[in-house]
Amino acid sequence: MSERNIESRGGGHGSTQVRALIRRALLAGAVAAGSGLLVAGTAGVSSAAGASYYVAPGGSDSAAGTMSAPWASFAHAQSIAQPGDTVYFRGGTYTYTHADTGCSSQTAIVNAITVNKSGASGNPINYFAYPGEHPVFDFSRVSDDCRIKGFDVTGSYVHLKGLEVQGVPQNNSLNHESWGIWITGSDNVFEQLNLHNNMGPGLFIQNGGGNLVLNCDSHDNYDPHSSDGAGQNADGFGAHISANHPGNVFRGDRAWWNSDDGFDLINAYSSVTIQDSWSWRNGYLPESTTPAPSGNGNGFKAGGYGGVYVSNGVKHTVEDSVAFDNSASGFYANHHTVADDFFNNTGYANHPDFNMLGISSSGAAIGIGTLRNNIAYGGTLTSNMGGTNASYNSWNLNVTMSNAQFQSVSTTGWNAARQADGSLPALPYLHLAAGSTLIDRGVNVGLPYNGSAPDLGAFETGSGSPSPSPSSSPSASPSPSSSPSSSPSASPSPSSSPSSSPSSSPSSSPSSSPSASPTSAPPAGACAAAYQTQNSWPGGFQGLVTVTAGGAAINGWTVKWTLSSGQAVTQLWNGTLSSSGSAVTVTNASYNGSLSAGASTTFGFTATGSPSIPTLTCTSP
Repeated sequence: MSERNIESRGGGHGSTQVRALIRRALLAGAVAAGSGLLVAGTAGVSSAAGASYYVAPGGSDSAAGTMSAPWASFAHAQSIAQPGDTVYFRGGTYTYTHADTGCSSQTAIVNAITVNKSGASGNPINYFAYPGEHPVFDFSRVSDDCRIKGFDVTGSYVHLKGLEVQGVPQNNSLNHESWGIWITGSDNVFEQLNLHNNMGPGLFIQNGGGNLVLNCDSHDNYDPHSSDGAGQNADGFGAHISANHPGNVFRGDRAWWNSDDGFDLINAYSSVTIQDSWSWRNGYLPESTTPAPSGNGNGFKAGGYGGVYVSNGVKHTVEDSVAFDNSASGFYANHHTVADDFFNNTGYANHPDFNMLGISSSGAAIGIGTLRNNIAYGGTLTSNMGGTNASYNSWNLNVTMSNAQFQSVSTTGWNAARQADGSLPALPYLHLAAGSTLIDRGVNVGLPYNGSAPDLGAFETGSGSPSPSPSSSPSASPSPSSSPSSSPSASPSPSSSPSSSPSSSPSSSPSSSPSASPTSAPPAGACAAAYQTQNSWPGGFQGLVTVTAGGAAINGWTVKWTLSSGQAVTQLWNGTLSSSGSAVTVTNASYNGSLSAGASTTFGFTATGSPSIPTLTCTSP
């Protein structure tokens, strides 16, 4: 979120999941129960069986809402559902073309979906993906000329699980951001959500307490049309909560390639806790190493009040979390007025890893924060540590930091598919190696541990710890990935027929313009290129091209296509652009030209005009 330009930048159930669950059980009364979670003081899974209803693309709101006769819309399902009921959304794309109310002005705020009916304690209203299926809520064609929320959750005791939320647009440049999910209700659970390619934060808690954001991913969010600067406001997760709304928790979440911050707690007047979460490569344009024009680029921004001292600031907690390759700080106090707790975190290759810049009552810059059992490696430590309460961290102890302390320092693969229960994937990256001098070097901060003392960093060693795969050899420095993400696709599959007219209920037919080009296996030694439209707005769109090597390795590639009438490429990343009239040529960047047989890489771009499927050619020297 915007900071008024005062930010300082100088300055599985492997052992990880078991450790996390034990810690949560002791600290918050969490009880793992299949895919559900019951948390003391936080919304929980219903223990009473209610009715089950079904919604599907192509359904009808005049139907019975059964498996064989599903409804069509979220709004209709909500009008029927009662506390304890579960609404199952079948797989497919639910396309929205306008909000449920009109814009009163270009700076007004409207909602595509309003979730305003509450469940009850012990009997939430559940809105779940049907098991094994993938419902996508696509808001990219909402045309209202004002600020837009994909989901506006004002109700309480609601549980959203397994949904994908994408493409919430900005349709003018008079405002800051739009939002994927906006929350003012309390005691809700947001679980296993995939939030991406929105022109603003993926998920944003404005008010309400006791909300749990569990095992969610928020990535590739970018606000190109914000009035305070492109990229300034698209955080992965935000919590900017007023006073007297305690108990909001982020747990097991991942944020990457968001143009602003991964997690942002600026202007939060109630305490927030972040646990067991990963945040990387924020502050860049999606899927690129090009800095976002106005993005802040912190992994975890744990507070601050716009650079001004306030007497009613609150303490936040960040623990067992990882930040790497962010364009600015990994862990950032952001001029906070109260010492936050940073326990058992790992910062790697950030700029810097830990920046504890605070502000005193006189307005002076001070170091602030309580730091225990943290690791900083591969980046600048900080220029703002003076005055902090820091001990038992890697920089306080007589240890030599090197790659040998870790099983692997790979920065690829962190967006791997989650485990079956939605928990973080079991990876060896940044786990301590056997014999590491960081094992048992911490201090007891009230969290369970193995051995004689806690380890440093986010991952406690012990039985069941994942071992590195043959391909995960340590790297001296992070490098961009040359393989495609294994997370769900950033854009839905096209439908065979266009929407006949705008509707506030979801349409069973996605975009009238195709979103992806057909692919075929390239011959040995050659390459193939495939195109996808990732986002669109009035007068422009964002595209992604995947380049795949054939049956033999290649040492460079060139992709060409012809622009349609009215199109012009305005920005491109992960490649080198040249154009002549409507002819476009993109060659590989220095780091992604060499591909092994069958391997892929991507480049992205923004352009003016309307999206269309180009005919791509790919050649290799």
